[in-house]
Order: sequence, then C-alpha cells, then structure tokens
Amino acid sequence: MKLEILGCCGSIGGPTMRTTSLLVDQDILVDAGTGLGELSIEALAKIDHVFLTHAHLDHIACLPFLIDSVADRRSHPVTIHAIPDVIDTLKVHVFNWSVWPDFAEVPTADQPFLRYHELELFETVDLDGRAVIPLPVDHTVPAVAYRIDSGSGSLVFSGDTGPCSSFWDAVNAIDNLRHLIIECAFPDSEERLALLSKHLCPSLLAKELALLKRDCDIHITHLKPGQMDVTMAEVHRVLSGFNPAMLSDGQVFEF
Repeated sequence: MKLEILGCCGSIGGPTMRTTSLLVDQDILVDAGTGLGELSIEALAKIDHVFLTHAHLDHIACLPFLIDSVADRRSHPVTIHAIPDVIDTLKVHVFNWSVWPDFAEVPTADQPFLRYHELELFETVDLDGRAVIPLPVDHTVPAVAYRIDSGSGSLVFSGDTGPCSSFWDAVNAIDNLRHLIIECAFPDSEERLALLSKHLCPSLLAKELALLKRDCDIHITHLKPGQMDVTMAEVHRVLSGFNPAMLSDGQVFEF
C-alpha cells in the first residue's frame, strides 16, 4: 500500500501548512482537511472511500467540496466511513441544506452522491485485501485512530488524542506495525491547553510512548503553525531514544 500526506498541520498559515488529509493508494482518503485541495479533479474523482477520525473542522473542511467537485464524474457514491457520532454530526451540522446540500439524498435517495457506513471500534473494513480498522482514542469529541494494514505491514494514524491507554493496548497488539503517525499539537509551555483540549505536548507524548512495546518508525503530526520548531525541539529532547521525525506534506509511505 502507498500512503501520501496531503496535509498534516494543526491549522493553516501559508502554502506549506495544510490540515489533515491522507491519501491511500488512489481511492482511499483518511480525513478531508485542507490538504485535500492539492489534488486535481481527476485525482479527486478516484476517491471511493473516506475514513474520518472525527468531525472537527480541520479534519472535514474539504469534504463538502470533494463531493461537489466530483459528483458529475462518478457513477456511484463516495462512501463516508465513520463512527455513528461523527456521521450524526455531518448530517446535522454540514449536509443539512443550510450549510451544504444533503448529498445523501441528491440527486435521489436511491442513487445519492454519498452514502454513510457506520463503523464500530476494531471493525475491519476490507477493501480488496486492504484493511482499515478504527482504534480507540480520547479526544474532546467522539473520535478514532486508524490502523491501515496491507497484510505485510501496518501504519497507525492516531488522529487527535490526549493520553489514552486503550490506544496503546491496541497498537501493541499489531504484530506487523511499521509506522506510527502520532499527534503532538502543542509545546510544553501549553501543557494545560493540551490537557484541556485532549491533545498531546512533548512531555505528555513521552509518557504515552513509554507504553509502546513495538518497534516502529515514529512520525509527529498536527503541529501548530508558528510553534513547529519549538515543539519539535522539545520532542527531540524528550524522545531522543525514539528518533521521531516531523511529518511533512508530500511525504509518501509504502508498506
């Protein structure tokens, strides 16, 4: 499998700072932040499946535009995979005819532009031998992480989370783990805000990674614009034994 980072920043702030969106092969999208806007119409039209970690705006901002842009180029709906609370939020607050058309009923309820698939934790979605599995996290709204498994290797994307022992239990059970993409949204000077918003900062991340029992490459995502250098310097200081790397737009993983 091939995974390309379209966006991995905690917010916007210039041409290289785009919010979370990961493209798997050509047809699977994990989150739909502003990084999705980097794709051409032709590439957007190839996306059949969108897996959402949660419903915060930086992770869904471009989802309405995706459906709007490719509807006339597709013969079947885009499938939105998410836990029930996330789907409910999309229905009530986004695809509600006030903010955006309800593409689950357009052009007809029988042949819509999008359809929803409700996920349960640890449910395996098999897409031609490629497995996508939601894992538990702890955030301010209902949320999940995802394990993406090619069969020969797995990549785990944490999405947004604060400290969460059940996440590490799930990660430690993965015997073919190759890559862990984990958030670290704030520097240690904002630890109180990290705890309040259920994100991580370097000192909290160090405590969490002490629970990791698998060897894997670690990549840091969701850094806030203007704080990237400070946060990564702290990450490298407290996690020197893990040799973590900052995730960057355009980065490609094969596993």
